[in-house]
Parts: sequence; structure tokens; C-alpha cells
Amino acid sequence: MATDMESQLQTLAESAQKAIATADSLQKLEELRVSYLGKKGELSLILKEMGKLSAEDRPRIGAVANEIKNEIQINLVDRQNKLQQAEINQKILAETLDVTMPGVSYSLGKSHPLQSTIDRVIDIFVGLGYTIAEGPQIEGDYYNFTALNTPEDHPARDMQDTFYFEDGNLLRTHTSSVQIRYMEKNEPPLRIIAPGRVYRRDTVDATHSAVFHQIEILAIDKGLTFTDLKGTIKEFLRQMFGDDLPTLFRGSYFPFTEPSAEVDVQWQGKWLEVLGCGMVDPNVLKAVGYDPEVYSGFAAGLGVERFAMILHKIDDIRRLYNSDLRFLQQF
Repeated sequence: MATDMESQLQTLAESAQKAIATADSLQKLEELRVSYLGKKGELSLILKEMGKLSAEDRPRIGAVANEIKNEIQINLVDRQNKLQQAEINQKILAETLDVTMPGVSYSLGKSHPLQSTIDRVIDIFVGLGYTIAEGPQIEGDYYNFTALNTPEDHPARDMQDTFYFEDGNLLRTHTSSVQIRYMEKNEPPLRIIAPGRVYRRDTVDATHSAVFHQIEILAIDKGLTFTDLKGTIKEFLRQMFGDDLPTLFRGSYFPFTEPSAEVDVQWQGKWLEVLGCGMVDPNVLKAVGYDPEVYSGFAAGLGVERFAMILHKIDDIRRLYNSDLRFLQQF
């Protein structure tokens, strides 16, 4: 009986060694462990017969069984380590990067030339102590015209210039309407700039668009004069275009400023109009409840598209709106 059991144990050891050595996965190895060493495994089945052995054979067969069990466990651990290392090597090989291969490039987004121009103007005026104000693009006649001292028969009210809705509202023709809304809610002194989109019934060509962008500048305080206006505009243009830029103020007319002027700069040998400005008309101050005997102010308005075209030497305003990446990637 003892001889047969010892023979069974040796056969089990040889079988386990061969099976473990050829196991090709960790899952297969776990199945072999359960098959040989589990509670219902082959080794347990053999050892159940130990009770039939004589008292002299039990210690010897028990020692053989323990030795074979330890040997199987050592073989299992050794094979497990080899399979785990093989998996790691395979993963490393699969994830290895060839640093000599060309990389995949992604185009970085850039600020649109219109937006970068707006940001540049804002930065300059914020540096001069101004804050940003905003208002609705759909306006009423009062804010777009009446409060800005625009007479009922002024050409700017004509249907050919302004987009009207059936309810009498309109698409704002300038961001000057923002200054009225801001002054109604704030007491002087104040200094604001109002950037935004505006709309006019212009025929679209190389220099005109029915939709464009404007920035309004407004300062209200005690004792402001045309000299303050000129100094502010000249400093702004200096920072925008550079030092020693020839500047010309020409007399003009706007309903909401008096006196009024248009400003030209000499750019690449030519005089270019870049903005309109003037001292805020007393009637505008009265409309918002300011006393024109105490306060005075100046306002200016500039077209963003004109500035962008000058800064970037763009020959056609329509290039700014057609989303052509060949054009936009230059900026």
C-alpha cells in the first residue's frame, strides 16, 4: 500500500512539473494550481488514503507528500514570474515609441485679426483708466437717435441707412447708444469704452460692410476740454501705430458732439481717416440728467475693420469675414 502511494506521488510530481512548464498563460497556471493543490485536487485525493497506511509508513509517505507539494508550489511561482515578465516585455514592445518618426502636428488656434485689434484698443484705453461698457444690439429709436441729439429729419434716420423692425426697434447703427444707457445709471466722473457689432444699410464692397465693429470712447468730468480730447486721441494713436505719427484733426459734424472733428493719420504716405470725435453736446448731457453747466465731456468712435486693415495691410474688408484659413493663418 505504501509503495503504491509513493509511486502515485512521484507520478503526480512528474505530471505537475511537465504541465506547469508548458503553461502558456497565468489563467492556465491558476487552473493547474487548483487541479494539483486544491482541496479537491489530485494531491488531496492521494493523501486521503493516508489513513490506510501503517503507523510506520505514515511519517515517511507524509514527508514525501510535503516535499512534492513544496516542489509543485516552487514550480508554480517560478512559472508565474516568467509569464508575468513575458507580459511586461510584450507590453513594453507594443508601447515603444520610435522617436525618429515624424510627430503628428496640430494647428493652434489664433485670435482673429478683428478680435486682436479690439483687444489691442481695449488694452490701451484700460491703461488710460477706462472701463468697458456693453449694450444691446437691438435698440430703440430713443437710445440710437433721440437721446444722442439726432433731429427727426436727420439723414441717419433714413430707411436707407438703418435696419428697422416692424415694432419700431432697430439694429443699432453705432455703439454710441451704449453711452446713453451707461450715463443713465452712473454719475460722473466716468470714462468708458464700448466695443461691439453695429449695422448699416451699406453696399458691400472692398471698404464697406453692412455689419461691422465699432468702439465708442466717452469721458465725462468737470472741466474737460477739447485739449483733453486731442491729447487722449493722440496718445491712443501713438500707442496703436507708433511714435511720431502725423495726425490731422479736421472740422466735421456729428449730432451728439459740438465741436466735432474727424481724425486722419499719415500712413504709408497717405492721409487716412481713422475716427470721428468731439465734445459731448450739452443736449446729450441734459437727456441723461447731467448738468452741462457743471460737467463736460468728449466722445470718439472708431471702426475696428479700418484699424485692422491698416495694421495688417489688408486690401479688402471682405477678407475679414469669409473664414478663409489661407488668409487667417497669416495672423
